[in-house]
Amino acid sequence: MTREARWMCWRAQKPVMFKPLNPVTLKRLRRFREMKRAYWSFWILAILYVLSLGSEIICNENPLYVRLNGQSYFPVFNYYPDDVFTGSGKQTRPDYKVIAKSDDFTGTLGNKMIFAPIPFGPFEIIDAETLVDDRSVTVKIIPKPRVATVNIKEDFSIARGAFAGDFFGTHDKGVKGLRITDYWTLSDRLIVEIRKRFDNRAAESFSDMSQSKAGEGGKVQLSVATYKPRQRNPKSVRLTIREVAKAKNSSETVVFDEHLDVISSTSAVWRGLESSDREVIVDLVEERLSAPVDARQLTVENVEYEIRFEKEDIRWPYKPVKRHWMGIDSAGRDVTARIIYGFRISVTFGFVLVLISMVIGIAMGAIQGYYGGKIDITAQRLIEIWSALPFLYIMILMGSIYGRSFSLLLFIYAIFNWIGISYYIRAEFLKLRKRPFVEAAQSMGISTPKIISRHILPNALVPVITFFPFSLVGAIGSLAALDYLGFGLPPPTPSWGELLAQAQQFRWAWWLILYPSLALFIVMLLGVFIGEGARHAFDPRRYSRME
Repeated sequence: MTREARWMCWRAQKPVMFKPLNPVTLKRLRRFREMKRAYWSFWILAILYVLSLGSEIICNENPLYVRLNGQSYFPVFNYYPDDVFTGSGKQTRPDYKVIAKSDDFTGTLGNKMIFAPIPFGPFEIIDAETLVDDRSVTVKIIPKPRVATVNIKEDFSIARGAFAGDFFGTHDKGVKGLRITDYWTLSDRLIVEIRKRFDNRAAESFSDMSQSKAGEGGKVQLSVATYKPRQRNPKSVRLTIREVAKAKNSSETVVFDEHLDVISSTSAVWRGLESSDREVIVDLVEERLSAPVDARQLTVENVEYEIRFEKEDIRWPYKPVKRHWMGIDSAGRDVTARIIYGFRISVTFGFVLVLISMVIGIAMGAIQGYYGGKIDITAQRLIEIWSALPFLYIMILMGSIYGRSFSLLLFIYAIFNWIGISYYIRAEFLKLRKRPFVEAAQSMGISTPKIISRHILPNALVPVITFFPFSLVGAIGSLAALDYLGFGLPPPTPSWGELLAQAQQFRWAWWLILYPSLALFIVMLLGVFIGEGARHAFDPRRYSRME
């Protein structure tokens, strides 16, 4: 036999690797593609998951490629000790970002590092110094409104006063005997309130604005406190005078850089300060560069000012900024990286959990439905007992004994999650086991495992396929819920539920609420659309409706 003949015989005997799809399957695929939102949701979710499998290339604190002294390194795939890049002799993990900025690395021509598009890992603690480009300190000089009190007699002359001299253009002792109505325009309502107190009648507190007649005091707020009747009429009534801040008296600012040099100044007060006062403020600015500083009081030309030292401080969680588009969580880690890695973990967990649940559920349902009778009844009672066990308590108990882990969570969840699908498979087997094609297979002597796996099971997989996307969505949501409650994956595993738990603690951190919730909503919505399309594809009553 020639070589060509032997080749043709081998080709004829070789089994076909991919059998053509039957017409029913092709029809179902066409019906699935007809529902556009399901079709495109499937591809979007599939592409996102495939991309997430390469999360280390998308976001990673280690560089993808390092060129050092003519040699190439790939830290994203291999581990290199610090000694390889710095010659320090240390076998610890190198800090590539520090090495990339060092003089030894940048000083050699040809050295370079290529980082991932998102150069942050899910476990990396962000350096706070890299978030603030402006390390300046702003000194705010805020004039404090003057406050004084005067006791006035019935003729509105001043019996005595406290800190009132500036309002009347004299010293504090010189206000005695002056008539307040000669300096301020009192409203009729304020005069009535003052008369009530001299008449020893009960009165509530009252405030009113008054304008200076002499132009010395400007616009002030005059107020009287709540009054309760006494045994005798009062000889004087206390009136409080508060200065009303003008626009020109708003806060003034002086900005210092990290070298304690003045960058900008809008303060006339700063220019008029004595050198000793300036030195005190500069010392406080230097202290503010490293730690918070309390406000100080300063009096200049009988005017009291409050001096505040303001600087942008970094605290976790931190709002979205450049390079950290979704913000930083409470531990100083990039939220974008944790959402991407959390997506991979969530979908992988959902896929594995649903597959294990489907296998167990199909096996249990097939045995019950095929054999029926006592086996079916006994298995059903055992399943009912098993389903009555509290899943969350068992999860807490097992976690406290063996510790929280991905495999433990998957195992415990899988041994409870199969019950629902077993009911559907059992019903399908009970319906199909008396069909003619099954009886024909039994009469031909085909073994029971082959009848179950090759004859009945392919016809009973409709509920499995249609429920798969919905089960996947439920598994992803369940993992997020367990992580939110603190019974899910162990920290510091990236998790959407763990980010939402942080959002509950830091309610002002809106980015911890928005982005994980949005990611969870989109993934679950895509899964629901896919499940809707699968149900539509397998529904034989295409145009049926309930009336």
